[in-house]
Amino acid sequence: MVWHYLKTKYRMQRRGGALAEQWQEKRIRRHIRNVRKKSPYYRKLWANLPDSDWRQFPTIEKSDMMTHFNQLNTVGIKKEQAFELALRAEQTRDFTPMLGSITIGMSSGTSGNRGLFLVSRNERLAWAGTILAKVLPHSLLHPERIAFFLRADSNLYGSVGSRRLQFQFYDLLNSLQAHIDQLNKQQPSLIAAPPSILRLLATASQEGTLHIRPIKLIAVAEVLDPLDGKHIEAAFCLPIHQIYQCTEGFLASSCVHGTLHINEDIVAVQKEYLDADSGRFIPIITDFSRTTQPIIRYRLHDILTERTEPCPCGSTHMALARIEGRCDDLFYFHAKQGEAFIAVYPDFISRCIISAAEEVLEYLAVQHTVDTVQISFRLQQADDDLRDSVSKRITASIQRLCDQMACAAPKLQFTRLEYEPGLRKLRRVERRFQLSDTVKAHNDVFK
Repeated sequence: MVWHYLKTKYRMQRRGGALAEQWQEKRIRRHIRNVRKKSPYYRKLWANLPDSDWRQFPTIEKSDMMTHFNQLNTVGIKKEQAFELALRAEQTRDFTPMLGSITIGMSSGTSGNRGLFLVSRNERLAWAGTILAKVLPHSLLHPERIAFFLRADSNLYGSVGSRRLQFQFYDLLNSLQAHIDQLNKQQPSLIAAPPSILRLLATASQEGTLHIRPIKLIAVAEVLDPLDGKHIEAAFCLPIHQIYQCTEGFLASSCVHGTLHINEDIVAVQKEYLDADSGRFIPIITDFSRTTQPIIRYRLHDILTERTEPCPCGSTHMALARIEGRCDDLFYFHAKQGEAFIAVYPDFISRCIISAAEEVLEYLAVQHTVDTVQISFRLQQADDDLRDSVSKRITASIQRLCDQMACAAPKLQFTRLEYEPGLRKLRRVERRFQLSDTVKAHNDVFK
């Protein structure tokens, strides 16, 4: 773990440009040779394709990984075994059992589809060293008290604990008051939590029930909405950093300037552009640090936006302007002319709401049908006249957006916000109906 910490923090920072590309290419090809030998699924999938053509290998998605789980992993673990252990851990809230030396984890995923991940002991320690190098506010020798909020604990997260690093897992199943009591006792120097939880803690701090002074905040597991970020930073007087991690790997983390950088020392990202002009793309990832459950040319369903200007930190690793959400949450409206449907990015909807009414503290925008969108919001003051005014301004803002995009504005339903953070990930902008083949066929984003 210490070796990976030192390598990540010092050696990798000096490698950039052509040297970094050559190093990464060498590592990936070596990794692919190893995976060919150990994974029957990948060996068959790649057939006689040369290692040098790895960028053109067939892509896989979550459904492929779960369907071929037994043949894809390299340690002979069966999907039924892994699910049984993971489900038992979920029910008992004891996440320490392993299959031999392999940690088993289960992710519900933002879309609700269950996924499994396997991590060996060496991979756990490598992950721990890497993440500590990227997120600790001080050196590894400096004492830290870390509070980590997630749906489920794991041996993976427990790997970061040591004599100097006090690591406390906070179970999202517990009540907010239980969290506040434990935080007041622990006095963490670093908090990593979903933005929806950080927002609740920020409110508790402002109300005087939470008495902590962390020196670093890290948003994980959910998209960080600008409204949430503003509220959290104001309450704690700290900037928010981010970790972009999922079942498929540790993909990106914030630098000292708050810019998300892809961890190109352990993962390669290829861009499948949705809109090259705006820099929006779907990432296809190749994690060349994991061999137990190889992730190679894996297509995520997230929408990322690349950063065009250089980051002041000087890192050569790919920089992101933001994580926008999931492809599943693209809104679709009828075109004003013809029978086509127009795709609307989640960020467009967010900006319409935020820019229209600064009185909105929190919101949810849910598309139930092509013609119907429900917008729930919370104001600082319970004023019916103000709610009516805000609703009208949001309606006008979305109408302007639809006019610009040549699509028909949906019927808007306004309600009071009722959301309790917990096991279900917060999605400020969410589509809850399935796309038909007709809708997909009329949109270039799916071609």
